[in-house]
Amino acid sequence: MGISGQEIVIIIIVILLLFGADKLPEIARTMGKGMREVRKATDEIKKEFDESTQDIRNDINEVTDSVRRDITDVTDTVKKDFEEAGKPLSDEINDTARDLNNEIR
Repeated sequence: MGISGQEIVIIIIVILLLFGADKLPEIARTMGKGMREVRKATDEIKKEFDESTQDIRNDINEVTDSVRRDITDVTDTVKKDFEEAGKPLSDEINDTARDLNNEIR
């Protein structure tokens, strides 16, 4: 739902009638400053949010890495135990271990 060209023209005419042509540059400057301030405030909020959530993202990455290492260790241990027992490791166990590693990524 945008504003059409005709609606913009009508708005400009109303502004000209209300404020006069000599006030338009001042109004445009004020609106420009206001928009810059809003953009600056938005950027600051984004920056603060990113900084405040960085610790949480780091913790999540550490947990993910730890779980990935644990799965790899368990998989390697199971493979080693099966090889020592002289039995072939079933494809289902290999598939399950691979799926778990993929889900963590």
